[in-house]
Amino acid sequence: MFFAARLPQTRAGYAIILGLLAALGPLCTDLYLPALPDVSQTLHITASSAQLSLTASLLGLGVGQIFFGPLSDRWGRLNTLLLSLFIMIVASIACAMSLSITQLVCARLIQGIAGAGGIVLSRAIARDQYRGSDLTQFFALLMMVNGVAPILAPVLGGGLLMVVNWRGIFAVLALISVFLFLFSHLQVKESLPKESRSPGGLSNSIKAMGLLLKHRQFMGLCLTQGFIIAGMFAYIAASSFVLQDIYHLTAQQFSYCFAVNGLGLVIAAQIAAKLSLRHGEWAILKTSLILAISAATLLFLISFTHPSLWLVLPVLFITITVNSMIGTTGTALAMRVVPSSSGGGASALIGLAMFGLGAVSSPISGLGGSSLMSMTRTIFGCYLIAFITFIVLAGWKTRTR
Repeated sequence: MFFAARLPQTRAGYAIILGLLAALGPLCTDLYLPALPDVSQTLHITASSAQLSLTASLLGLGVGQIFFGPLSDRWGRLNTLLLSLFIMIVASIACAMSLSITQLVCARLIQGIAGAGGIVLSRAIARDQYRGSDLTQFFALLMMVNGVAPILAPVLGGGLLMVVNWRGIFAVLALISVFLFLFSHLQVKESLPKESRSPGGLSNSIKAMGLLLKHRQFMGLCLTQGFIIAGMFAYIAASSFVLQDIYHLTAQQFSYCFAVNGLGLVIAAQIAAKLSLRHGEWAILKTSLILAISAATLLFLISFTHPSLWLVLPVLFITITVNSMIGTTGTALAMRVVPSSSGGGASALIGLAMFGLGAVSSPISGLGGSSLMSMTRTIFGCYLIAFITFIVLAGWKTRTR
């Protein structure tokens, strides 16, 4: 049978397993992006109100990591993972049955909290297994596997909308969660032995995570990634309205554009990993940040000119895909400075910064109505803060190999 034998415990085998688990959270976000206008019409709410369901999911993805990260340091990775997947199944069903925006937002918050488990644990398990440059290479491989989700999810979501409504999309997410629960139970093995776990209760694990807040370089790298990802989530929240309502693309055409940017994220991660072997992660991270702020500035400036779609898409492509170069190198550097016993807590803080700030940037991108200007100014603002944060906290001249 398919589940009878474990996947090979090679780097590629682990990347496939962890990539599928890490992709569940983004899948919950991206799969129903083409359905946001449909949600707005069905529940008779504004576009900004519909985006609250996305905001709730992102907030849950951040907050949930604060829970699942320290819990996995104390309780082990596998049991914690199975708990998160069970909650995901229940929450997805609740989303499908929601009759109002209030019910949907509450269910999406719980769904986001559950989805955080796969994200935080995939990084923690990788930290358990790999060190140094091997960890960077693995994160790039993980990004490649995980990158399939943003590429396929909007396309699949657009296709699903041809046969089901937005409720059906959440039913599909419930089925995917059931599959991953069975897959994890039979394929994933514990990576944190009992002797390496955090002593004491969950409160001690949270205290240990609190010590990381005082680590200047770690927090600099953590917040830099958080603000960069916040810019990408502003794009995620607003792009369906901008491209469909303003540039009049169909849901399927929007999903293709979204998929191209997703493919760029995968390719950029591999480029970052290869270049890091020669030049080091720190140099690639700084170069990527310069590219990010330059592209975001250009995107913001052209939004004043009412540009054509064919000018917006290439600049947007560069602005978004550079995220994975920063994520690959920044995550590896941040996780490298912490001990394995604090890997779950460190991963949780990185995730909280990403999704917590993303939850804030998403509704901001829709303030004043959905427009190219509102989306691009939010992206630019997030990237600018990330650039300044890196200089102030991480230190531009710091060298870490």
